[in-house]
Amino acid sequence: MPNKSHFLDTSGENDPVWIHAEPYSKRPQFPKLTEDLNTDVCVIGSGIAGVSTSYELVSRGVKVVMLEARDILSGESGRTSGHLSSGIDSGFTELVSKRGKDGARKAVESHLYAINRVGEISKQLNIDCEYRQLPGYDISQYEKGQDGHEDDVKEFKEEAKIMNELGIKASYQDNFAIRGWDGKIDQRDAVTYPGQATFHPTKYILGVIKWLTQQPNFQCYTRTRVMGVEEKGLLNKEVKVSTEAGHIITCKNAVEATCVPLQKLSVVAELKYYRTYCIAVRVPKGSIEDCLIYDSMDPYHYVRFTACDEKDDYLIIGGNDHKVGQENEAEQRYSELESWVRARFTQAGSVDYRWSGQTFEPIDYTAFIGKNQGQSHVYICTGDFGNGLTHGVLAGKLIADQITGVPNEWSKLYNPSRMPPLSQVPGTIAHDVEINMQYKRFLQSDIHDIEDLAPGSGGVLNPTTKSPMAVYKDDAGNVHKFSALCPHMKGVVCWNNDEKSWDCPVHGSRFGKDGVGVMGPAKGNLSPADEASEALLKQSSAA
Repeated sequence: MPNKSHFLDTSGENDPVWIHAEPYSKRPQFPKLTEDLNTDVCVIGSGIAGVSTSYELVSRGVKVVMLEARDILSGESGRTSGHLSSGIDSGFTELVSKRGKDGARKAVESHLYAINRVGEISKQLNIDCEYRQLPGYDISQYEKGQDGHEDDVKEFKEEAKIMNELGIKASYQDNFAIRGWDGKIDQRDAVTYPGQATFHPTKYILGVIKWLTQQPNFQCYTRTRVMGVEEKGLLNKEVKVSTEAGHIITCKNAVEATCVPLQKLSVVAELKYYRTYCIAVRVPKGSIEDCLIYDSMDPYHYVRFTACDEKDDYLIIGGNDHKVGQENEAEQRYSELESWVRARFTQAGSVDYRWSGQTFEPIDYTAFIGKNQGQSHVYICTGDFGNGLTHGVLAGKLIADQITGVPNEWSKLYNPSRMPPLSQVPGTIAHDVEINMQYKRFLQSDIHDIEDLAPGSGGVLNPTTKSPMAVYKDDAGNVHKFSALCPHMKGVVCWNNDEKSWDCPVHGSRFGKDGVGVMGPAKGNLSPADEASEALLKQSSAA
């Protein structure tokens, strides 16, 4: 039996903290699709959005087939930090400026629904996933008395006012201190707001999947890579979902719950793609208040807690985001997160987990959920903007409502075909220019000779007379070569030395060190450049 590629389990070389209590070996196994099928709805993707949509549809009697390109829960839902928050990354003042007060109010309502829905489902299905509601705290990045702190306080007071107008019970509290924050750095003063939540994301999703597998109107197939989703017919349209192996799923509706749609442009071009970093640090159980913490830095730090063992909890801190494929300084980013924690929480112990994930920022700060542009039976969910868990849960209801004909007042807000206001045009143009600038890598070479590579590393070799080549040298010194051209829009990929992956700086597609596609919008894998690399890719995909 060939060795299984780690990239079939997860989207990076580093493991997230969630496997501490829920290892990959406990995850259910599903067969590959080996025949053509007919169903009501085909859901593509087994993360929080795909599983939530499947749950809502199956509960209504709809026949669902769920497909996953790798193994179950191998995408970003398994690499999240696990926050369930009604807060929006941009802040509510900015959201109101983009979508108006009514739009912002609906956004808050939908995220609060998602927070409570996770609690309802975990209770109904008896899923032990550490779900609990707790307060959120927004704090200044500056110490009290420093330049910048008072400016933050002014913004906090205005933000708290808007939050209340939108339906979040928030208050600014002068001199507010978080219990257990015993370091010398004094960042007192905060906006506090109850009704937020947290949970163990993979325990929850696997619990819902367990329920789904017990239903007669649900089927799941893994290691079944989708290569096409097309609407066919004029009046009575149907959707044909085609797989890499040549099988066809014929359905009334299809849902692309794949973080980003598997297509060329449209909403893909309206997103910004970021890597974000997390560490899990041991702290004595109960020594720090169980809460959600966010500071005002850009990109901001975010903190929560999860169980470790009888003695300790894990403090999970994340942040230090950057554009995909545009920086490679992970070690410094992890070190900064650790230093931040130790300076504020002196009881912090060992760092047991370090990992990164990916987020997708819509230009107007609102996710795209619903019928895909120009289509009537293909639905998408993308643009999580750091709130992928709540977006995934609310997408389950919104898409299920649209498919079953139930009116939903969130439809207009999240409509993927919405037109951006004129005020956003300059930002859109600047974003397009930045994306196109990434094609400069056609003129760049990371290495000049394969001998330059140390074992366990990679780089792009760009000879002037040939197409650029992605070269990986494994720990044993064996060299593996792939085309460095992303199969999506032919951007030249970059080596991510932290996660041992190839990342495209144009639209955020990612591939494992063995060429396996782990993140869209690219549908397939990197093309192997020789027989040995082709054999490695086949082994990694089929192990």
